[in-house]
Amino acid sequence: MQKYEKIERSKLSAALYLDEMNKRIRVDMVRGDLTSLLTYVESKAASFPCEKIIFKAREHQFRTLLEKGFVHEGMIHHYFNGDRAHFLSRFMSKERRSSNHWSEEDAILSSVQSLGVRPFVKNDDHSILLAGCGDAAELASLYKEVFQVYPVPLQDPDYIKDAMGNGTIFVCIRENNQIISAASAEIDDQHHNAEVTDCATLPQYRKGGFMKSLIMKLEEELLSRGIFCVYTIARALSFGMNAAFHQLGYQYGGRLANNCYIYDKLEDMNIWEKDLGR
Repeated sequence: MQKYEKIERSKLSAALYLDEMNKRIRVDMVRGDLTSLLTYVESKAASFPCEKIIFKAREHQFRTLLEKGFVHEGMIHHYFNGDRAHFLSRFMSKERRSSNHWSEEDAILSSVQSLGVRPFVKNDDHSILLAGCGDAAELASLYKEVFQVYPVPLQDPDYIKDAMGNGTIFVCIRENNQIISAASAEIDDQHHNAEVTDCATLPQYRKGGFMKSLIMKLEEELLSRGIFCVYTIARALSFGMNAAFHQLGYQYGGRLANNCYIYDKLEDMNIWEKDLGR
């Protein structure tokens, strides 16, 4: 479970997510004295087995982080109320920096981008439902079956209920009174963006095109709430997930090396983004 820490000082404000499971620190919402923040984050990284520090940085913070040895891994346009966000990372070990699958993922990305972007017709045989707290146990069961490992404890119904309470939207598809596919959108009301995440379909239903239908439903919900910047972070080794977002008009924004433990190991993750206002 990751720990959240809010920093408020006279010349500095930031949010830190200390993620022991994924051996990383993520730094968000940075304002003020970046140099002193870096010193503090480095001390935090020494307090547990941290292998990666990730900043979501604004345009004016970009060069300072590069000069401090951070690597630019990707970006999302319009993330900060219309302004660009940069993902810059520092790797604390050579093992965390080195990916064993980069060339394979390049080939997958090339194959995905060769596909046409075309209108998708929803599968009308299944209704897409907004999930509520009463569905948390079934959602947790779905995620437990699909993922051996996941960056957050989605196998825990209480975690899902807490996420819903904090504004995350879950949508799902049922068949024979069972949830067979689900996805969510984690909304950042402060910066008017949302991350499409927690995408899962039972193996026997993966040819049905359900995920595209779920993503489109989430987009409709987000538009109704005035959220136009939508993005996802997808497993770079998954042709199907990357293809789904590409074909729905999402743009590739970079790759995060050895970003998190998901599916069955530590994996690289691709950034995809879409402006729903266009």
